[in-house]
Amino acid sequence: MINREGNRLFYSYDSETVMIEPWGDDAFRIRATKCPSFPEEAWALTEKLSCSGEVTVCPEEGMIQNGRAKAVISKAGKIRIYRDDTLVIEEYWRNRRDVLDPKCSAIEVEGREFCPNVAGDYHLTFRMESLDENEKIYGMGQYQQRYLNLKGTDLELAQRNSQASVPFMISSLGYGLLWNNPAVGRVVFGKNITSFEAFSTKLLDLWIVVGDNPAELLTSYASATGTVPMMPEYGMGFWQCKLRYQTQDELLTVARKYKELGIPLDVIVVDFFHWPTQGEWKFDPVYWPDPKAMIKELKEMGTELMVSVWPTVSRESENFDEMLEKGYLIRTERGFRTGLNFEGATIHIDTTNPDARKYLWDKIKKNYYEYGIRLFWLDEAEPEYTAYDFDNYRYHMGTDLEIGNIYPLEYAKAFYEGMTSEGQEKTVNLLRCAWAGSQKYGALVWSGDIASSFDSMRNQLSAGLNMGLAGIPWWTTDIGGFHGGNPEDPEFRELFVRWFEWGCYCPVMRLHGDREPRQPQFGTTGGATCRSGAANEIWSYGDEVFEICRKYIDIREKLRPYTEKIMEEAHAKGTPIMRTLFYMFPNDPNCWEIDDEYFYGPDILVAPILEAGMRERKVYLPEGADWIYELDGKKYSGGQDVTVSAPLDCIPTFRRV
Repeated sequence: MINREGNRLFYSYDSETVMIEPWGDDAFRIRATKCPSFPEEAWALTEKLSCSGEVTVCPEEGMIQNGRAKAVISKAGKIRIYRDDTLVIEEYWRNRRDVLDPKCSAIEVEGREFCPNVAGDYHLTFRMESLDENEKIYGMGQYQQRYLNLKGTDLELAQRNSQASVPFMISSLGYGLLWNNPAVGRVVFGKNITSFEAFSTKLLDLWIVVGDNPAELLTSYASATGTVPMMPEYGMGFWQCKLRYQTQDELLTVARKYKELGIPLDVIVVDFFHWPTQGEWKFDPVYWPDPKAMIKELKEMGTELMVSVWPTVSRESENFDEMLEKGYLIRTERGFRTGLNFEGATIHIDTTNPDARKYLWDKIKKNYYEYGIRLFWLDEAEPEYTAYDFDNYRYHMGTDLEIGNIYPLEYAKAFYEGMTSEGQEKTVNLLRCAWAGSQKYGALVWSGDIASSFDSMRNQLSAGLNMGLAGIPWWTTDIGGFHGGNPEDPEFRELFVRWFEWGCYCPVMRLHGDREPRQPQFGTTGGATCRSGAANEIWSYGDEVFEICRKYIDIREKLRPYTEKIMEEAHAKGTPIMRTLFYMFPNDPNCWEIDDEYFYGPDILVAPILEAGMRERKVYLPEGADWIYELDGKKYSGGQDVTVSAPLDCIPTFRRV
């Protein structure tokens, strides 16, 4: 049965109800459930939008028009979406509900398949026809593979260390789709079928928008899910980090040397295990005796401090008994209550509990914020425990551990709201995971604990570009990679230089890594039991590397007004900082084929060096503009490939003129 209620279109058959409603300009929200009513969760669709639409119902189908978007549902339940008069989405149905449908089939496959789970929810599969074999798909967050175009890929919808599922996709056919369901699942962008799965959920929830180009689609998406805050001035320069600064003296020695060398340092990071025990969110007084004096000195040098905040709580923590009594810790189905065994067995704070979030925030304010720290690094669990069930339901991880809704967005939301509710500056949350909507809570996503290799560096380029296309403009990567890398190794020095040069043109330029050889354990109490990696400052790699790094920090400083401008665009419209060539030049078909170049903002074309030993590379210059190679000032017309030199101290960049 098809009917209308105001500007909403409804369809019902057997136990399923479908609701299609306008949701912003040229966009629809489509929900379907077999429950008695629709759950109230907005999930990522938090922003209030003006909605209008014209609904028409007839015996054969129902239709709803919203600007350029049109949705049609047949009497058999199949949904089709049009951009103007062009079909862009059609559900994949192969059954005999409508024997006059040209795709009628006896195989009985549904476009919306709700398979009951034992616990009472559903394993949901949503299927779409692949209407064009040449369709290209982008976005979906951060995955550790080199494919920018996701057509043909199989992606897990779950959070892991170095994997961030942000399920908004844009299509070269002129539509964007948000899988607005934070359940663990899977998506396959097949040649014949695109299928989204949620392993445990109560409903299908989609947001679909149409437009002429990626910029239109992303602007519409940001209007529905929120935009990133304005990046603070102190976040736009160079950040220094390593695993890990072990003492107050060690960190200050590094910061003072940058000051003595005349090299500007925006942020320096106190990484994990600066605390006495996991679950005590404060500095260990043995190794960090005077945080207030340390931060005062840093501020006088023009450097802000970032601290790492972990959600793990040890039984030896002074807070464990209270948190256990009040129900602030996640639970296990059976056996010993533990969630992670790293530097001791620990359990995680339950961030689905608002009181637990307030408890943690109060500890942060008491133990850190009083010193004047303005940025916080929110970390999550290790990879084997991070594929969480994002619904309010339980999901077994193949072990006795049963993890609930430990959701990176909840961390970011708790801290962001804690800061803004106090009337203070907005927080920058450096996160290893994110989901749709995390951007509005100040999520700066970094690409996790990745390998130190050129292959890994190549993966990060696609990861960063697809994060921007998924609506997360703030993104960064560990310059040099995280795992391994010896500063004395000539081969690693080359990788480090090429990564550092590229980092200059990332949204945030942040040096981090766990270098080899590891330092010996220097103490027996508190965080000293967690050994530190080798030195990771720009002078740790020899004189030649140092001079190249100094050069690119200087370039980053000179780019500050430009960086501020593109950060303002991200805040106002959700525009990516790193932009694919087709984002900037959608009418140039060659730009849709390029996956190893990008734009930093609107005017700087960046061509990273992604292979060892490379001293020149081919660069495609988009048609419709002229270009100047910044190394030698030579001018080129667009619409052609050029081969340019790339000495070790230069990443190829072109300015649009």
